Amino acid sequence: MKSFIILLLGINAASAVTHSLKYFYTGSTGIEGFPQFVAVGIVDGMQIDYFDSVSEKNVLKQSWMEGVRDEKMITNTRKGNQQTFKANVEIGMQRFNQTTGVHIVQRMYGCEWDDEAGVTEGFNQYGYDGEDFIAFDLKTTKWIAPTPQAVITKLKWDSNTAYTENWNNYLTQTCIEWLKKYVDYGKSTLMRTVPPSVSLLQKAPSSPVTCHATGFYPRDVMVSWQKDGQDHHEDVEYGETLPNDDGTFQKSSHLTVTPEDRKNSKYQCVVQVKGIKKDFIEVLTDPDAANVVPIIGGVVALLLVVVAVVVGVVIWRKRSKKGFVPASTSDTDSENSGKAAPQI
Repeated sequence: MKSFIILLLGINAASAVTHSLKYFYTGSTGIEGFPQFVAVGIVDGMQIDYFDSVSEKNVLKQSWMEGVRDEKMITNTRKGNQQTFKANVEIGMQRFNQTTGVHIVQRMYGCEWDDEAGVTEGFNQYGYDGEDFIAFDLKTTKWIAPTPQAVITKLKWDSNTAYTENWNNYLTQTCIEWLKKYVDYGKSTLMRTVPPSVSLLQKAPSSPVTCHATGFYPRDVMVSWQKDGQDHHEDVEYGETLPNDDGTFQKSSHLTVTPEDRKNSKYQCVVQVKGIKKDFIEVLTDPDAANVVPIIGGVVALLLVVVAVVVGVVIWRKRSKKGFVPASTSDTDSENSGKAAPQI
């Protein structure tokens, strides 16, 4: 499943920075050893706090967040959401005629702000068992139900004008105000730049070559390939930007190339991180003088384990903010003014 990402082109050019504030809620059942409810807050890709149904206490993850908000209120709000999501899982199972098994209800909401153009955007969407369930459309201030099982929720929430107006106000105003406050408090961390470590990795001579960049900040990065000095996109697979547990990020790009072509052409991986003028380049030599690290042991773990800034929370596949297709209708102050989410 894919996480929500923003792809920025021309990242080394002078451009505006898009800041984001996102909250991820996950309610689950049937997962042994995993909390039934987890909530995580993220600013500009960096985790700011964490709550789960085991500890039932909100924990700050950044020192610059201390004293910014009423953490006791946040804890109480998330306890309320914990109960709501427990009910939502049960409701989802009923809607899909399920009685047993592993089932997950997820929610992602928040906002983005372009600090130069002033353009803002808000989002509030739910997923069930890895698929889109329902989302709020800011343009129409209506809820979009891409599946028949969500139509009941859509009709209920559309008819609740107070709830709709509250969310419209939160996403267009309150969320943006808090995002700006967080960015100001954490600017020494959020506005820093950290160069990447770049390696070329390959499992076997016939396997794709992986260009792996890690340890960089901010998350806005391009990992691309060139052939004989020209941009090369053929037989290239681009990975997602993933979080490391130290607040930095990692990203990979995979090139499929024959040993013969490696001998006859010059391939190189180019990594560009926003805010750093220097390009980081690794040249792919021919197989007889390989500078490619074999993928074994810890390198496998590095590539396969998605580091848990979202604390192991699986985020459902999001096609695009405009990708929700409606189904037929015939069938805290910083977190939504401190109010718990309603049941679906």
